[in-house]
Amino acid sequence: MTAPVAFHEVLFPAPVAFGASGGPERRTDIVPLASGFESRNQRWADSRRRYDAGTGLRSLDDLAELVAFFEARRGRLIGFRFRDGLDDRSCLPSGLPGPLDQAIGIGTGALAVFVLAKTYGTGEAAWIRSIAKPVAGSVRVAVGGVEQTEGVHFTVDITTGLITFSPASIPADGATVTAGFRFHVPVRFDTDTLDIDVAGFLAGQVPSVPLVEIRP
Repeated sequence: MTAPVAFHEVLFPAPVAFGASGGPERRTDIVPLASGFESRNQRWADSRRRYDAGTGLRSLDDLAELVAFFEARRGRLIGFRFRDGLDDRSCLPSGLPGPLDQAIGIGTGALAVFVLAKTYGTGEAAWIRSIAKPVAGSVRVAVGGVEQTEGVHFTVDITTGLITFSPASIPADGATVTAGFRFHVPVRFDTDTLDIDVAGFLAGQVPSVPLVEIRP
């Protein structure tokens, strides 16, 4: 029997995702010292998102859709796209992505491929997050502040987040390349078992449906 691919380019049911809870997770070791001070060590260079989709379930139809989606992903085996309602675009949640939102690189006159990214914070404390699952049709790109045209000046791989400029449109040396976009989070189920009590659900008990980000 042929093994399924490790990732399906499908979106987790939107109505359930809208009510899900969760956000970024980091790992930090903290060691108290005899002096009363403490030593802190960052175990992960990048954060990892975790969600509980159980809080987004509202009806038996939602439950049935969730079970079907879970089975099609074979539990934890296959990843999928998830929309984080708080953090799904290059700008603030209330805004529309624009071509100047995020700096993604500097031209060299020869470099044709750039990776979509989103920067959190400013200065030395800033953290840059690679964006691997942009939403089709949402990506806007500018070079030196001038917006480019998708399909003419550049192409977007929505499965990797790579921007590739055509030979005639490769950014000049020193030109700032920026982008705006919407994106999904690549995740998988973090359980191989859905423990759902229908009677309990109807009585207001919310099952736990853990999801965890797959790092690109």
